[in-house]
Amino acid sequence: MAKLFSYVSDRCDDAEMAQYDEALCLLADLVEVEARAHVASLLAPLKRAPGTAVLKLANDDIEVARPLLEFSTVLSEDDLIDIVSKQSEAHRMAIASRAVVPKRVGEAIVRHGETSSVVRLVRNENAAFGASTLKTLVERARGNSEIAEDLRNRSEIDWKSLRGEIEWAADKVMESLGETDGRLDPVAAGKVNAVVYNRIRNKAGFNGQEWKLAYNQVKALFDRKQLDEPAMTRFVRFAYGHHVAAAMTLTLRVAPEIVVKWLASQDYAAVTVAMRALKTDAQLFDAIVAVLPWRDLPTDADRSMVASRFSVLKEEEAARIFELWRAHSFRRRTEAPNTRVAMRA
Repeated sequence: MAKLFSYVSDRCDDAEMAQYDEALCLLADLVEVEARAHVASLLAPLKRAPGTAVLKLANDDIEVARPLLEFSTVLSEDDLIDIVSKQSEAHRMAIASRAVVPKRVGEAIVRHGETSSVVRLVRNENAAFGASTLKTLVERARGNSEIAEDLRNRSEIDWKSLRGEIEWAADKVMESLGETDGRLDPVAAGKVNAVVYNRIRNKAGFNGQEWKLAYNQVKALFDRKQLDEPAMTRFVRFAYGHHVAAAMTLTLRVAPEIVVKWLASQDYAAVTVAMRALKTDAQLFDAIVAVLPWRDLPTDADRSMVASRFSVLKEEEAARIFELWRAHSFRRRTEAPNTRVAMRA
């Protein structure tokens, strides 16, 4: 069954994908390790694969999980971080060997990993490190010459500025904590700081390769019924604009090309109506507008205008407009002219 799926994965619709997903999960509980490992090796290189089955096998014995942990692009950063925190050192080593290891995943490996996985991570030239992760690595290197040597060999690290950067980041964190009353909501913090993340990390413009990768990862979350507001908030917080756009596509149940067209044409009105119809929080909506991969980054004036329109638009009205738009979008070309006028009205 897995081999059959590997032949038709790019042509399966959502219903067929769900059937394969359910069947493979059931069969995985019935077969031995060698068979599960063979299935994992078939699914690992696929750009689109059953999300629940992939995640199940990625949490299996390392003989089964390794090809998925090393190569599968269906596994999201959150999936990998969860595996890093819950599974074995061998699982962490496999993840540290991925072609690209994002900052958050690397941070999790440094936090939970033993020397072997941390060394593998540091030796991976395509592993990205944030300031806090580098600080932790420096502390671990004091008692481990192997980590210290590998860190020194990382040519992209500016050691002269690192100390000042780490100290500045620590000072800013302490200042922020001092201004609070001791209660910090990480979700709210993510929403508030989304624009900052966007300016630092996100680039204007739509990237087709990033879109395919993001859509497949978000689709796997959707198939597992884990695509919710907290997931959207995480995408926004870390400025994963293409993931946000993919989440919009799946939540709205529209064709991907529809949302791509909105982004290419800077159609703020369509996004405003769609997000209001989904009962999106105003603060989260503002962050979504800032982080989406528009053709051009929205100006302050654009964002102010969009926020104003969002605030005056009622949820019921937005839902009605969106459903009218959906009907209008898929109407037959043979409809009478007066019908089209009514739709526009």
